[in-house]
Amino acid sequence: MLTTLQGVYRKGKIVLNDNPSDIPDETPVIVTFLGVEGIDLRARGINEEQASALRSQLASFAEEWDSPEMSAYDNYEAHT
Repeated sequence: MLTTLQGVYRKGKIVLNDNPSDIPDETPVIVTFLGVEGIDLRARGINEEQASALRSQLASFAEEWDSPEMSAYDNYEAHT
């Protein structure tokens, strides 16, 4: 099961906007820092609900995508 929550990084801790009631303590998480400017969803032609669905669909790829071996594809166009 994947659950997406919003929050902020404040004084060395992640502060969630909402506390999930159905997630047990000690559940592993992955935190992605979005940056101060955030992501302009409208510029990408999607709304928050569509972005959440897309994030859930792609979550299973995150570990492999972020692995060091994948850096070989960072500049793929330059090497073809």
